[in-house]
Order: sequence, then C-alpha cells, then structure tokens
Amino acid sequence: MRVSALLGCAVVVLAGCGAMPDTGEVKAVEASRAGDAQVQVYAVPPREGASPLEIVDGFLESMTSDDPDFRTTRTYLTKEAGQAWKPSEGTTVLAKAPNRNGPSFHDKERRAAETTYTLTGEQVAAVDAQSSYRPLAPTDYSQGLHLVREKGADGKQEWRIDVVPDGLVLGQSDFKRLYRPVNKYYFAAAPAGSEPALVADPVYVRNRTDPVTRMDTATQTVRTLLEGPSNWLRPVVDSSFPAGTTLRKGVTSLAPDDQNVLKVRLSKQADKAGPAECRMMAAQVLFTLRDLTSARVGQVELQGEHGPLCSLGADDSAEFEGDSGSGAPDSQYFVDDKGHVQRIPAGSKGLGDPDPVPGPLGSGPVAMSAVGVSRDEQQGAAVSADQQHLYVSSLVTDGEATAPVVTSQAKSADDRLSAPSWDGRGDLWVADRDPSGPRLLRLVGGEGEPQEVAVPGLGAGRIEALRLSADGVRIALRVSEGDHTTLRIGRVERHGSGDTERVSVEDLRTAAPQLTDVSAVSWSGRSRLVVVGKEEGGVQQVRYVQADGSTSSSGVLPGVNQVTAVAAADDEQLPLMADTESDGIVKLSPGDNWQTVLKEGSSLVYPG
Repeated sequence: MRVSALLGCAVVVLAGCGAMPDTGEVKAVEASRAGDAQVQVYAVPPREGASPLEIVDGFLESMTSDDPDFRTTRTYLTKEAGQAWKPSEGTTVLAKAPNRNGPSFHDKERRAAETTYTLTGEQVAAVDAQSSYRPLAPTDYSQGLHLVREKGADGKQEWRIDVVPDGLVLGQSDFKRLYRPVNKYYFAAAPAGSEPALVADPVYVRNRTDPVTRMDTATQTVRTLLEGPSNWLRPVVDSSFPAGTTLRKGVTSLAPDDQNVLKVRLSKQADKAGPAECRMMAAQVLFTLRDLTSARVGQVELQGEHGPLCSLGADDSAEFEGDSGSGAPDSQYFVDDKGHVQRIPAGSKGLGDPDPVPGPLGSGPVAMSAVGVSRDEQQGAAVSADQQHLYVSSLVTDGEATAPVVTSQAKSADDRLSAPSWDGRGDLWVADRDPSGPRLLRLVGGEGEPQEVAVPGLGAGRIEALRLSADGVRIALRVSEGDHTTLRIGRVERHGSGDTERVSVEDLRTAAPQLTDVSAVSWSGRSRLVVVGKEEGGVQQVRYVQADGSTSSSGVLPGVNQVTAVAAADDEQLPLMADTESDGIVKLSPGDNWQTVLKEGSSLVYPG
C-alpha cells in the first residue's frame, strides 16, 4: 500500500546524497509526529494469487485507509460478504493493531478450500453506531475471519473473506489519526422561569472526509446532531429539531462564507419549527460547530425547503450559554489555616488579598475544612473541621450562625461528609460516607430537608467525593471499592416536579479506567474533567479526561507532587488550582508551569 510512497522517498534521499554537505554546524531536525491527522493512506486491491495471510493483512491495512465507501477494502471480501458488510456499525479500538493467528485447519484437503484466521488483541474502547465512545478496562479481544476460494471475473479461484464482523477494528494510533472528538449540543430541562441549559454530548467523527457518507468533518458533526442525542444522554436532554429533520440530500460540505455565515440546508421537516424553536435549533448548530471549523462561525443560518428559516449570530448566543462558559470570571474561595472561608475576587493576580466572606462561614465560631459555592456566588456550604456537620450560609450578607443542615453519625472523620458541590440549578449535593449507611444527599436550593438520591449502579462501592456539572445532568463520582478508588460518571435523572420531585443517578460509567486510584476530580468546561490519579504501579499524574471517558496524549499536564484536591473553572482559560501536601495551594495557568500561590490554606474552589 505504501510501496509507491516509499520508492518516491528513496529516490529523494538518493538524489540528496550527491550533494551531501560535509562542513557546517549540526542542527536538530524535528521528526514528524506519529499518527499525524494529515497523513492519508490509500488502499490497494489484493494481488492476483494472494495467499490467505496476504488477504487478511491487506484487509486489516485497508480498513485504516481513506478508501471511498471502502470500495477497495470490500475487494478482499467475497461478493456477498462485500455487499453485506457494514463498516459504520461501530469501531472496536485495540491498544495496538490487531494480531492475526492461523490458519485453523490442519487437514490439507479442507485447508485447500477454506481457512480461518483469528484476530486478537487488547480492547480498550468501543465506538457505537451513534459515534459515542466508551472506554473499557483492557479486555481480551478475539474475532474470526473465515476465508474461502471464490471464482473471480477471469475465472480463476482467489482467496476471499466470507465471514467478517460489521464495523472496523483499529489500533489506538490509527483510531486517533482517523477520528477526532467533537461535542454536539442539546437542551436539558430547566426549572420554571429559567432558560434550558445546553449540554455537551461528545462523539467521534472522521477526520477529513468520511469514507461512507463522503461528508467533511463539519457536515458529519451536524448530521450526528440531527440524528439526536446518544442513548446514554437521551433520557435527560431534548433536541429542538422537529422529528425526522435531516440535511438536504446531497449536502456533503459545510463551511462559512466570506462573511463568516454558515448556511445549513435542512429537509422539509425543519419547516415545522416556530421562530423561537428555530433559534434554539440554530443555537445547537452554532455551539456544535463553534470550535470545529477552521474559520470561526460568526452566524448560523438555517434554510428549509423554501428558503431561510432563521439565523443566530455568535454575539446573540449569550441567552443560550446558561451557567457554563458565560465568560464572566469566577472568584475563588478557600479555607484558611484558621478554618474560615475566604474569597479572592475575580481578576485578582495570584491570590491577591483575600477577604473573609460575610457571615458565619467567614468569621463564625465553627472551623471549616471544605467549602462549596453556588454558581451565582450567593450561597456557600462548608463542612466542619471534623467533617461531621454541613453548614449553609449567605455569601453576600452578614448573619448569625445557623444549625447544620446535614450531620453524619459516623465515628471516624474519614467516614463522614465529603466536600459539597452545587449544580447549575442551585441545588446542593454532599455524600455521607458513614459505613453503616452511606448516602448521596441533595438539598433543593441549598435548604430544607436533605433528600437521599438513589444510585442503583453503585453496588458495593462507596462515594468518596463528588462534583456536579454546570448543566446539572451529569455527576462525577470518586468511588472506592476494595483497595481502589475509581472515577465514574452518572446521569442525573429527575422525576416529577416541585415538592414531589425525586432524583436518581443512573447508568454509572467508568471514566479513565487506566487510572486504578483516583484522588481528585473537577469539571473543567462543558464536557471535560481534570483528574488526579495513578495507573497500576505508576506515579501520580494530573490529566484531562472527556466526559465520555476518552483521553488523549495531550491531556497529560505537568507533574505536581502530592495533590489532594483540584479545582477548575467552567472557563477553561482560568488557571487550574490544586491543593498539595508539601507546597500548599498551587496554580497552573495556560502555557505555564505550576506555581505556589499560598502556603497556608486548603480546599480552594471555583463556584460549583
């Protein structure tokens, strides 16, 4: 497949040898990076008289190519299998390219007519037909390819594969070269009087042109948006597009014009949308494509069967921002060495001159150990130094100390209350780790009787810490089970309304399964978390993890020692903060290294 390219390279190298310099300084040359997304691989059909092993190897290699509709790839299959094979049914991601073992038949007569090779490897992830990525704990993968002799057009018998699984089987490096992560956006239900929140639904789409649909990356992304939310997120979000809406037939490319206006031609079903609904549709497209196209999209115009339906400019999209990514810088809060909550105003350099917050959290008689601040920065919740009591107080007015809203009965401090977290709806969450009755609790609006939240998939695990996403529909949990503490992402489902509303956390998924011990986690933007943990037998590392659990080599952050807590803002441009045992509170600004900003103090947080 790469023979012609290699021969071309050889000619260039040999030609250069005739003028090879033998004087002058030595300069370092940066090697090209493996898995470069701009590298295109072209498939070649099987040669005449190819052996079964050549057919298997050629088929596997061809799957990693940019072969249109996998036409060349299908030539390795029998005519019937080639017509039936569905490469878009999902992708199996292995740690490395698949191994092939065989042949399986030792009987010479039988082996002359048919044979089977087995593909093996270590599976680390799966991408379903909806393009949703799911990481897996490394598991053994084994799948057979059955080959037979088939008469070709020239009448000769040639080996071809007649039994093949649907979908693609790719090594991790090829997968990262061929696909890229994107976020598509849907609306979550919001309390009465509030705007619905946009929720990121991460998927993977093909770099450049998809071999099956012939769509470019932007068009693939809009197509997946129109198909609706992934199965995991579907129970808690809605799409504004009328049912059955698709891209107009023949649309394979989407790009802004010279005025930065992106025109999206939709099928006739889109004409059913009213003006307000159409603006929400345009917001979904605008946010989905905002960070995807090389040219920044300034405005989205949706077109129906008979012309323009509505448009939405980037400057007018603030009404759909919700609590996440609003652009307003967040203040920072921490607990000082006396157990009082202090605030660093937004925009301060370093930690500036922090001030105690108003009320009992900032100057009361009870020493605190951890704090959580509502996203509107109106209320604060803090856990006492012995981790037994949770207090809630206003952060804008002075007031007297009040009774705790939650009390743990556990005997040991490590078995009592976790640090609190607020969601985008203004509800307060905390975990009681009492071994005799561990509970996940929610206080509506940060007040009233705490409601116990069911977590059906928790099993024998215990929640050690939690963080709610700004949209309020996802929760990140540190769960201990046995000797390990892992990261899981759950879907927050709400049933009923008002006083009768009941909440549960459903369909827990393991994120970052390569980290066997997770010590800290925080949301960082709409669909990303920053996680502190260790791999089996490894050292502590800080890295970014997507909400679907996928990671990238660029997600590993500079090392920092003995991190006990981490804090990130919804605005990804604000510095990442961490509590450490040896260096106090440290920060990591974009493009910089970790710096100590406060020797005394702990539990530094952004609102949320």
